Amino acid sequence: MKSASRHAYGCPLAASRLWYGPGVVNNRGMSDRQTAVASLKPKPRAASRRRSRAGKWRRGWVIAALAVLSAFPLLFHRYVPNSIGNLGSLLETFLPWVGVAIPILGGAALVRRSATAGVALLIPALVWGLMFGHLLIPNRGGGGPSDLRVLSHNVDAANPDPVKTAQELLAADADVVALEEITTADLKIYKAQFAKAYPHVVSRGTVALWSKYPVEESKSVDVGFSWTRALRAEVSTPQGKVAFYVAHLASVRIGTSGFTSNQRNDTIKQLGEQIAAEKLAGVVVMGDFNGTANDRSLAPITSGLRSAQGAAGTGFGFTWPAKFPMARIDHILVRGVVPTKAWVMSPTGSDHRPVVAELRI
Repeated sequence: MKSASRHAYGCPLAASRLWYGPGVVNNRGMSDRQTAVASLKPKPRAASRRRSRAGKWRRGWVIAALAVLSAFPLLFHRYVPNSIGNLGSLLETFLPWVGVAIPILGGAALVRRSATAGVALLIPALVWGLMFGHLLIPNRGGGGPSDLRVLSHNVDAANPDPVKTAQELLAADADVVALEEITTADLKIYKAQFAKAYPHVVSRGTVALWSKYPVEESKSVDVGFSWTRALRAEVSTPQGKVAFYVAHLASVRIGTSGFTSNQRNDTIKQLGEQIAAEKLAGVVVMGDFNGTANDRSLAPITSGLRSAQGAAGTGFGFTWPAKFPMARIDHILVRGVVPTKAWVMSPTGSDHRPVVAELRI
């Protein structure tokens, strides 16, 4: 009895059994059965992580739906009709800006920590990248030697300082300069400022062209106005004759009736027909078209011509409004010559920015 008692009380495990009754008790005061059950329960942190991962896919479905919908204007802009307020042309004028929805929705997805929204945003991002990503590539398709530098600028009839504008244009050192929206009074100023650098000048109505090289032929181009807003001039460059067209198409309006551009569209058709019939191999079309290359209404002009900015520029080349450009409505389009470089100048005092291109004839 003494030895059994000593054995029992000498062993802590046996003592604990005698004290607590049947079942082994661990050092935390739990029986073997309780320990086994507790070991089967998931750890709080692991369960929380699993709930968090699952929640990332359950949250943000509204953001995901908006992300998918934001790709629709990019994919199907050609199907938006012009019969109602010219909505199709309005959308296409500002089409690249549809991409602004991507970072906005991306920020919302981060706030919500939504993996579903993040994956959905890949759709509009991919579509936008395929449509406009190439415009962000520096010197895309350009480079190499050039023979001619040309410049086009809507100088703005309400320009408060045409002398300053003329000086900034002279600093660009272009071989041929096309100006649009020139008043009779301002035309005298530009002629005086350009006289030394450009001995050859042609002016018709509110458009004019200055050249370092001889102008052999010139004429007004009828685009349906009661006054002249377009001209054609043959410039004799050292590499051969090039036909230059300078045009200022009708303005558009955005109001309660929609995107009003019917008059502009009529001028586009008439100018497009004359450019298509041009016999000289080298053609350069410059001016303020009051529309972007994405606008389907400009197809009669842009068809068969290359955009110098699109071929050899960097970025979107937005030109209007000058303080915060949102659309490229001033263009240099070519046929039979190769754009090697193109860019947009800083503001000059006009409500448009000048566009410049270097060409290889």
